[in-house]
Amino acid sequence: MARVFNFSAGPAMLPEPVLKKAAEEMLDYKGSGMSVMEMSHRSKPFEEIIKGAEATLREIMGIPDNYYVLFLQGGASLQFAMVPLNLFNNSKKADYVNTGTWSKKAISEAKKYGTVNVVASSENQKFAEIPALDPAMFSKDADYFHITTNNTIEGTVFKDLPATGTVPLVADMSSNILSEAVDVSKFGLIYAGAQKNIGPAGVTVVIVRKDLVGKALPITPTLLDYKIHAENESLYNTPPCYAVYIAKLVFEWVKSEGGVKAIAERNLMKANMLYKAIDGSKLYKAPVTNPKFRSIMNVPFALPTEELDEKFLGEAKKVGLTTLKGHRSVGGCRASIYNAMPVEGVKKLVEFMKDFEAKNKV
Repeated sequence: MARVFNFSAGPAMLPEPVLKKAAEEMLDYKGSGMSVMEMSHRSKPFEEIIKGAEATLREIMGIPDNYYVLFLQGGASLQFAMVPLNLFNNSKKADYVNTGTWSKKAISEAKKYGTVNVVASSENQKFAEIPALDPAMFSKDADYFHITTNNTIEGTVFKDLPATGTVPLVADMSSNILSEAVDVSKFGLIYAGAQKNIGPAGVTVVIVRKDLVGKALPITPTLLDYKIHAENESLYNTPPCYAVYIAKLVFEWVKSEGGVKAIAERNLMKANMLYKAIDGSKLYKAPVTNPKFRSIMNVPFALPTEELDEKFLGEAKKVGLTTLKGHRSVGGCRASIYNAMPVEGVKKLVEFMKDFEAKNKV
């Protein structure tokens, strides 16, 4: 069967060169006589893999030396707890911006360990925008300030970072890390589940400023303490070895494609193409109407009825355009166009959308 264009929000499609490289090395990784899935995480070949992954990520993101890069497990959902457990060390207070499903979950988890101040929320607008931030609402003594930079389900993105002064800015970048350049030095901590722009599910990247490590709450389990993982170079326990290996290949692919800047230009072209098709249509409607807030990674849209949604999804699948169903909490459709989605995939989707509209006028 021919490969499809997979618009899943995650686990998402991977770059084809990465999959081919992994296939070549599946049975014998560089003369070791075994797969990466079979080798000890204490072995020299795997040590080279995880160190290589870190070095390449540092290079393509411009990560300063005063930051640790950790490869952990548990996804972004575990970071919802690890962040407060490690950073609630003074006032035990944090500011959060509520921009959707995942930020709500992060807020709920943080409340178990300290005081959470929700400085702004767009829930009343059904999360169709990023709320305006009033610095007067910020807690000057907060231990950190948390945002979800890209909202996978709702299709919104932070384009302007909040000015938090000396309060460390913490960001869940799970669905837009590596999609465009960011100044890492503006953040105290960045975390991202892998299964969108980094690799397969199983590994979580944490980029944390060194001065924020080593002050975990006394109740923090050993395995949830950043200090333990930093001291052991992400090898305190058995890491998700194969997921780290694929992540390394993805980082190398990003570099070979011209780096994050070149990837960002391509991502913007794909997103503009898709939004233009939606905005110029009478059949499709995007819930995020203000271009200022629109994600270039996740593009939700809907047709006038659920029946048309289902018909659209069924016919799209027949022509190799898959996993376009919207999140179960909001319905409709959603095209996730992460780094690995080629321009050709978006072009084919746009052509299909136009053809479907011509045959299903309302």
